[in-house]
Amino acid sequence: MTMSVPERNSGSEEKEEESEDESEIVEESPCGRWQKRKEQVSQGNVPGVESASLAMDTEEGVEVVWNEVLFQDKKVFKTVEDKMKEMFENLMQVDHPNIVKFHKYWLDIRDNHARVVFITEYMSSGSLKQFLKKTKKNHKTMNVKAWKRWCTQILSALSYLHSCDPPIIHGNLTCDTIFIQHNGLIKIGSVWHRLFVNVFPEGGVHGKLHQHRDDKRNLHFFSPEYGSCEDDYAIDIFSFGICALEMAVLEIQANGDSVVSKEAISNAGQSLEDPLMREFTQMCVRHNPRLRPTAHDLLFHRVLFEVHSLKLLAAHCLINNQYMLPENCVEEKTKSYDPNGVMAEIILKDHPRVQLKYSHVSPLELDKFLEDVKNGIYPLMNFASARPHPVPRALSMSQEQVETVKTPTPEPQEAETRKVVQMHCNLESNEETTKTHLTLFLKLDDKLHRQLSCDIMPNDSSRDLVNELIHHSFISEEDGDKIVAFLEDALNRHRGSASAITTI
Repeated sequence: MTMSVPERNSGSEEKEEESEDESEIVEESPCGRWQKRKEQVSQGNVPGVESASLAMDTEEGVEVVWNEVLFQDKKVFKTVEDKMKEMFENLMQVDHPNIVKFHKYWLDIRDNHARVVFITEYMSSGSLKQFLKKTKKNHKTMNVKAWKRWCTQILSALSYLHSCDPPIIHGNLTCDTIFIQHNGLIKIGSVWHRLFVNVFPEGGVHGKLHQHRDDKRNLHFFSPEYGSCEDDYAIDIFSFGICALEMAVLEIQANGDSVVSKEAISNAGQSLEDPLMREFTQMCVRHNPRLRPTAHDLLFHRVLFEVHSLKLLAAHCLINNQYMLPENCVEEKTKSYDPNGVMAEIILKDHPRVQLKYSHVSPLELDKFLEDVKNGIYPLMNFASARPHPVPRALSMSQEQVETVKTPTPEPQEAETRKVVQMHCNLESNEETTKTHLTLFLKLDDKLHRQLSCDIMPNDSSRDLVNELIHHSFISEEDGDKIVAFLEDALNRHRGSASAITTI
């Protein structure tokens, strides 16, 4: 008898086969947009989540996370169904550059099980904990400017959450649930943590609801009063204080113990050389929750507060009004200027004048700076309003109950959530009739271009036109007012012009 021994694949071939196997599509969303893969991912502890897999957003062409909450009993599922819908609808309204985006959810009810599937943004760059470990391993220290910038971004997100109506308490802020993008942008994950704990019934789902408490290495992130009283912003401030301290010292030493002690936290705080940093972190971790400052107050602490530069103010103004400007306007403007031209001059009493020329500004650096401001790396928090951000309580449209994992029936049309970043229009009068032909060009924040056209009668108002665009999900409701103002201006110019064609 002859035995044949199969040839073993090389290491690279094995890895390639494994990679292909992990990228295999195992399930699709009802609308077909989200495609679940075999590869499992970890994006911080999320209570109740049975599994989290990598998925593909076929519309945007980016990777996302496919999360599943599996219920043990359909009767239990039915008792919390309305609460879940309200909670998920509210989460979809949370929109902040420093918070991991919650994209979509749907309910899947079968004969043998009931589950909730929700899609979240995928953080591919790793957690803050991983970054701090690498930095310490390479015998480096934390850059103070980076520490201040990251603290500002985290507090910006917390201030937003706490000012929502009703307030959103994170309840699981650790270095494992904070993520760093390659461009230095900080994002907070697991924002839905406390909401899940409060809505999902204990013992009613397969995943653990309180798994974060089982992780002893993270116990020091939780305030002394955690779990013993009603949720309050102070528990997030305590957790933030520990995160800020770990960012400064890279790691709070447990000294061989299974958990980080109060003494170790105190020693880490005292080791900070900057007295303002020391004061800042100590304010956050005060034992009495009533003595802890709010996230908004901390943004004005001396260690973080600074008068914004004119450059940053101008960048925010440009980004906020980008829809009024033609595409590539910054690039075109910088090309048209004489490099030797003087854009500003400082007159000194006993010294020569200082001239700032256009050649001193790098167009590439300017583009990079504008992109960073747009992404939320340099928030304008010093002018932030304390006014609450309303989170809609009612459902804007009925959420479909999915009976199968995949169905040929298309998903109901959803309201547009993408923002318009640029727009211009063309108005053309018809000499034979009183109609005016409008062509509207829109560029959305995901770089999608839309061209819309219609005939306008003299009695048609800009508000009616915009309401129709919102109704058909061509634009978001938030963009309504600015597009009304834009069309009003365009129509007034066209009617006051002798030309039959007006382009704005």
